[in-house]
Amino acid sequence: MVIKDFFCLLNEYFTLLFVFPSIIVLGIYLSVKLRFIQVFKLKISALSLLKSDEKEQGNISHYQAISAVIAGNLGTGNISGMAIALAAGGPGSLVWMWVMAFFGAAIQYVSCVLGVKYRQKTAEGEFVGGPMYYLRDGLGYKKLAAIFCVFSLIASLTVGNFAQINSIALPLQSLGLDPLYCGLAMMVIVGFVILGGIQRIAHVASSIVPVMAALYLGAGLVILGCHFDKIGGALWLMFSSAFTATSFIGGSLGYGVVKAITTGFERGIFATDAGTGIVPILQSSARTTNPIVDGMVTLVAPFIVMIVCTTTGLILLVTGAFHQPDLQSTNMVTYAFTQVFGSHIGSFIVVSSLTMFAFTTVVAWGCCADKAASYLWGKKSAKAFQYFYLVLIPFGAIAQVDLVWMLADISIALMLVTNFIGVAGLSKEVVADSNAYFQFETPAEKALEKV
Repeated sequence: MVIKDFFCLLNEYFTLLFVFPSIIVLGIYLSVKLRFIQVFKLKISALSLLKSDEKEQGNISHYQAISAVIAGNLGTGNISGMAIALAAGGPGSLVWMWVMAFFGAAIQYVSCVLGVKYRQKTAEGEFVGGPMYYLRDGLGYKKLAAIFCVFSLIASLTVGNFAQINSIALPLQSLGLDPLYCGLAMMVIVGFVILGGIQRIAHVASSIVPVMAALYLGAGLVILGCHFDKIGGALWLMFSSAFTATSFIGGSLGYGVVKAITTGFERGIFATDAGTGIVPILQSSARTTNPIVDGMVTLVAPFIVMIVCTTTGLILLVTGAFHQPDLQSTNMVTYAFTQVFGSHIGSFIVVSSLTMFAFTTVVAWGCCADKAASYLWGKKSAKAFQYFYLVLIPFGAIAQVDLVWMLADISIALMLVTNFIGVAGLSKEVVADSNAYFQFETPAEKALEKV
């Protein structure tokens, strides 16, 4: 318990003293230099998803690439993670998540442009890229590139593996299913997908992501519709508690601004992966001839993810699930859904959504782990890590909840810190390339932006 408390405190101070100011400063700088590209180019970034030329270099289409990115983003952190955010930082943490996502989108744009710009083609004909390549080839930091890969492997086991499986263990237990056996089943299915390479991963992600997003958001909107009169109060509570010290549940719990900020940024990073480096790894396989286009495409992902997160947060507030004692992680979300759909249907929706969210995230992170391991040891040795990754999946179902999320936050923060060095060091390149591209946009491209 003492060790866990120490790491929790360490993680909180690290977020407050480094992660928070780094994202704010770098995010503001890039947003200004890029003329708030995350706002003014969002429309054309969405339209770019529909473009795909088979003659362009790459392994998968823009739509498949962004589906893989969203598959990695839309994990259990968007559902159970919101319950943890409210419990730890209060409703105000949701506002700070949006702040993180807004500035994180600009950072993500830069990292994805660099990922494609410095990507390479392997002997097998696969395009690979990510922070390790632009740290090595763009800045000449070979050791730092290797360190990023090590952090990526650790994060793949904690963020992409344990945290996902752990979050679906609680509702499975409530349904009378053995989480360990479900973990074994998940291991087999995930193994079939990730061992098939990036094209199979992209195909599965592009098929499942629209279905799971529609199912969860559709059910969520029904709940919010049934509690429409409480949405205004919930939004006011979120914004008022984001900047002032407040207390809830009879004053037994107090949430200050500092706790709201650290929790919001931790959960925002976990939910969107903005700035961590996972997105450029996945995006680097897209068919493209211009890195700027790929950077714009990825602007859609944080926006979609935060819609899901906000929907979950509002559901927990308007249904009163947030005020229920002894409800932890996924069980809080399940309670909220059962208030409208009943115990059976509500539980089914949550478990189904969580299972799909967890599955796609485990798959996407497995792909990133493969790329990091291949960079360090080569393709053949990376295969051994893939099997190690799969074997550990069932263990996430029986791990302790707080410990799992703490390790996940620490490991993903380490990726973020390392990637920031590459983004900051090469940002002038991206700003110059972006200004050149937008200055010479074709009339057709400019017309798309005005649609």
